[in-house]
Amino acid sequence: MDRERLYESRKWMQEELDRCQRFWLENGMDRINGGVFTCLDREGKVYSTDKSVWMQGRCAWMYSWLCHLYGAREDWLAAAKSCLDFMEAYCINRAAGDRMYFTVTAEGKPLRQRRYYFSEAFYAMANAEYYGVTGQRDCLLRARRAYDLYWDLSQGMEDPTGLGPKTIPETRTGRAFGIPMIYLNVTSVLLRVDPERKELYEQRAAACVEDILRYFVKDELNCVLENVGPHGEARLEFTEGRIVNPGHDIEGVWFLLEHAKRSGDASLVDKAATIFDRAIQAGWDQEYGGLLYFVDCLGRPPESYEHDMKLWWPHNEILIASLMLYRDTRREEYLDWFFKTLDYCREHFSDPAYGEWYGYLRRDGKPTQPPCKGSTFKGPFHLPRMLSICDQMLGELLKAY
Repeated sequence: MDRERLYESRKWMQEELDRCQRFWLENGMDRINGGVFTCLDREGKVYSTDKSVWMQGRCAWMYSWLCHLYGAREDWLAAAKSCLDFMEAYCINRAAGDRMYFTVTAEGKPLRQRRYYFSEAFYAMANAEYYGVTGQRDCLLRARRAYDLYWDLSQGMEDPTGLGPKTIPETRTGRAFGIPMIYLNVTSVLLRVDPERKELYEQRAAACVEDILRYFVKDELNCVLENVGPHGEARLEFTEGRIVNPGHDIEGVWFLLEHAKRSGDASLVDKAATIFDRAIQAGWDQEYGGLLYFVDCLGRPPESYEHDMKLWWPHNEILIASLMLYRDTRREEYLDWFFKTLDYCREHFSDPAYGEWYGYLRRDGKPTQPPCKGSTFKGPFHLPRMLSICDQMLGELLKAY
């Protein structure tokens, strides 16, 4: 272990975290309507006033999480509360069983409702984390309701929005990897802040882990599939059935490692390591460096146009997962991946002139033009989450050695 390099990496990450959290506080917060704008250009100027509901929850969770780690600050709590209040006032479809919208206008008028229920996931995380910092019981109750709604929908409850499935179910139905993976992450927050329902959370976390390993991990294909049939069957005759998202797999790795640490399941560490190994080997671009966004498990052409782009968030997940794997296994190869990825990110994603990271790079590592720091899908979440978690882990490693 290169102690000096770990120390320097931690110092850089702390500086990046400070730049990142200030970037969003100074440029993204809507001082008129509440909530956060996330469509920001390189300098932090708003280029679209439509608001992502995912990002309202993610921003509220992030600033609450920073308070949990580093101590409550007035500006962080205010940002979290602004997003929580905005969601409560405008982002919940009360006429459709409290399902949440996907996007709304700056003033909070609904724009789009989607079938999947990740808005509810991030709303639950945010309210739970804010409760953990402030003790406001109403936030805990909101978190519980949204958490249970996500579970019920994933178990086959009829969607009160009436949207129905994405494909005609008589022709094709199945399972998506993101459903149990994200729920496992949300459960980890509830487990930490809500001991009253510890048994329920442990049961559901175990069920998510079982689903991931049973249905999506394909040893015969050396990968994790994003989409499978109802019983986990691989469907390789069409492109959607062959999708591998290496960054998604690697994000799931550290969710599994967190569960392994909580539950004491040592065997899960090896399984998570195998998922990481396969994903990084399949996705790492040997010519230009960085992680490809999508690959086809049989090496055929992926359908998504952005398949060979380099996005910020998969690289954030590599940094967390590789460092966590090193912590749990002490295998130097994972520390090598940590440093290799960190070098790529410092060279290509980081922008010390204005703060935050470029969101979208071409395959050759150059930012798409004009560059942006945020979008409907990019806000104050993956990057500050990674920087804060790695700061903590690096501190633990440096203290131990």
